Amino acid sequence: MYIESIELYYVSMPLLYPWRTAYGEDSAIHTVLCCMKSEGIEGWGESTPLEAPFYSPEWARGVFSICKYWLAPTLVGREIASGQDLQNALSMYKGNSFAKAALDNAWWTLESKFRKKPLHELFGATRSTVPVGADFGVMDELDDLLTSIQVACDKKFPRIKLKYRPGWDLNVLERVRNSFPDNRFHIDCNSGYRLSDIDEFHQIDDFNLEMIEQPLQHDDLIDHATLQSHIRTPICLDESVTGLDTARQAIKLSSCQYINVKPGRVGGLTVASQIHDLCMEAGIPCWVGGMLESGIGAAHCTALAMMSNFTYPADIFPSSRFYETDLAETPLELITDANGIPSVHAPKEVPSPNQDRLSEWMLEKAIITF
Repeated sequence: MYIESIELYYVSMPLLYPWRTAYGEDSAIHTVLCCMKSEGIEGWGESTPLEAPFYSPEWARGVFSICKYWLAPTLVGREIASGQDLQNALSMYKGNSFAKAALDNAWWTLESKFRKKPLHELFGATRSTVPVGADFGVMDELDDLLTSIQVACDKKFPRIKLKYRPGWDLNVLERVRNSFPDNRFHIDCNSGYRLSDIDEFHQIDDFNLEMIEQPLQHDDLIDHATLQSHIRTPICLDESVTGLDTARQAIKLSSCQYINVKPGRVGGLTVASQIHDLCMEAGIPCWVGGMLESGIGAAHCTALAMMSNFTYPADIFPSSRFYETDLAETPLELITDANGIPSVHAPKEVPSPNQDRLSEWMLEKAIITF
């Protein structure tokens, strides 16, 4: 398709309450939206690298800037026949996966509209529903966490993820496991530890967790391989897998037994689907993660999650979990499957933003034409 123009929006979406992790706290989610236009049709994409470069080296205003001055001008006025064609066109720019993802995801929305086919079907997915898990950040009181976990268990969430950081660590796991001895849990360290903390990870082995997500440095593969060889609990890589090459290297080094795939972190749906295929061939199960996207980005994540090797319950949340009002015109809602398990249904189409809320929350806008 011929890319006629690209509109970029830098937006701050207010959260219901702060989201606390090992790297810090967010009171609003800073996101970059891309509206790509071709032949009278428009497709929306989203990338949420967060306000500051805490989760990764990228940050929202930086993503907006590189899209505005470099990536979008490279695509406008050009025929882009496939997602890989788009990735090839942007390959001269090193890194910047979140920035590339905003454009890549918008292209896939356009492709879905041109072909009049739901996005998940374009990736060959045959499922239309997948289960999701419940996630809990660092809270003010441990009793608040235990109460929230009980609610999630009562609602039959198939697994629960706990943010884990110094000061909110082994004592939390002990209370949680004693209170919920049979439920499936995993922890997410968000790169908060180092190989020198190996004794703590030996203690974590005693809690029978499904996995430890991203325990070590955000850009590390080698130390993770060493840690995995010394502990029983499977390691899941998140931040360390920034694209197809790092996924391949992680598999070769035996750095992990799971990979969390976030379209934004890896450069978009094109690369995310390729990582899925690579992991399936290698026998490494995957799951789809989220960055607290609006209903726009959540629709992309949901469509991706329908692919068959995404076997662990996804990090995809209903809009009401974090936002009083979603930026998207159509918010994401959970359903329950035949067994009463909280799930998401494959979207028929990727929603557009509500224009009033987009105007209210927008911090900056750019229009790139040929």
